[in-house]
Amino acid sequence: MRRSPDQWIFWQHGFVKLNGTILFTWVLMGVLTLGSWLVTRRLSLGHRRSRWQNLLEIIVTGIAQQIAEVGLRQPRKYLGFLGTLFLFVAAASLFTIVPGYEPPTGSLSTTLALALCVFVAVPLYGIRDQGLRGYLKSYLEPTLMMLPFNIISELSRTLALAVRLFGNMMSGAMIIAILVTITPFLFPIVMTALGLLTGMVQAYIFSILAAVYLAAATHGGKAEPGLPIEKTP
Repeated sequence: MRRSPDQWIFWQHGFVKLNGTILFTWVLMGVLTLGSWLVTRRLSLGHRRSRWQNLLEIIVTGIAQQIAEVGLRQPRKYLGFLGTLFLFVAAASLFTIVPGYEPPTGSLSTTLALALCVFVAVPLYGIRDQGLRGYLKSYLEPTLMMLPFNIISELSRTLALAVRLFGNMMSGAMIIAILVTITPFLFPIVMTALGLLTGMVQAYIFSILAAVYLAAATHGGKAEPGLPIEKTP
């Protein structure tokens, strides 16, 4: 039983290797890219729209409202980044129903890469919204003594994002593998369903945490017309 798709080696030449994590990640990216092209190639800008397009717009609007409720008042600015994170993690879990597939999020290298994307995106969005001086000044709040603690916080939350997602995904896959060995009928089906639900929850949590970090770095940004904004007392 493999603890991680990293241990599934398909090809190796010297120190260069093609393991399960790399293969399944590229397969997943290819499926998501093809799927996004297929579902958006016939979108209409007029009033007459298909049911499929209406469903897509409801989903996108719902995600945008979720982002707005976190505190990002211009959700469409962050929709591409946060939506991609959610779709990748969610699809990685959903594809576990395919025989022979192992989610790349069961590898620490994948979850660390996703966390590093958030780590890089936070200062980029923060600098774009506040300017370099304004963003760097946030590390000195509320006092200069907080500078080292704010830096440690940035690093530790990146590690926490990676380890949390990796631990939940790996443990779920290992439990299913153990139950398949012990009781190869009813329990694996139930645990697979629970694993899919857990994967959706983890995708949601990962995306929401990324949105929270972006909101903290940008102070919410400016209001965007047409979207609800919670008023703080």
